[in-house]
Amino acid sequence: MIARWRRLSPTSRTALQASAVVVFMAGMGWAAVPLYDLFCRVTGYGGTTGVAQADSDRVLDQTVRIRFDASKARDFPWEFRPVERTMEVRIGETALAFYEAYNPTDEPVAGVASYNVTPYGAGRHFMKIQCFCFEYQVLGPGERVSMPVSFFVDPDLVEDREAAGTTQITLSYTFHPADLPEEHAAATVADGN
Repeated sequence: MIARWRRLSPTSRTALQASAVVVFMAGMGWAAVPLYDLFCRVTGYGGTTGVAQADSDRVLDQTVRIRFDASKARDFPWEFRPVERTMEVRIGETALAFYEAYNPTDEPVAGVASYNVTPYGAGRHFMKIQCFCFEYQVLGPGERVSMPVSFFVDPDLVEDREAAGTTQITLSYTFHPADLPEEHAAATVADGN
């Protein structure tokens, strides 16, 4: 292989090196989003929360105040708000909160929620068990829904140097428009809307 490389002209070597760089950069561009997402989920960077398959195995006597925040992208037609603005939970205890969404339009609208937690250091300790943010939401014309979030704050929070001493965590959701799934779009066309 090295002998073949040496037999190539300098122009051919440069072209091969440039091609290799382009292929490498394209691969890194393609992998950047999933790798960044994985990095954020593992480290809690940027307030990314964790996902748990079950409740915590221990509950502490210590509490933390959870504050709920809601917003929506500009020109997104839904009304969106937390049902409760705050709740006090014991660390490790599974809690259930609700957000309410309302579609005031006369057609179905799809949305997807992005989320984060502040302070950022607490993100990796905020564990969601079930959340409306895990999938697209479609609201029909005039439909109002209550959307649950089941979560707990991992007891490891109190031992984490960055997050220890956290007394309040804010969970923020922002709804963004999404393409209407095919079955809803087909129903809308069939109805003449």
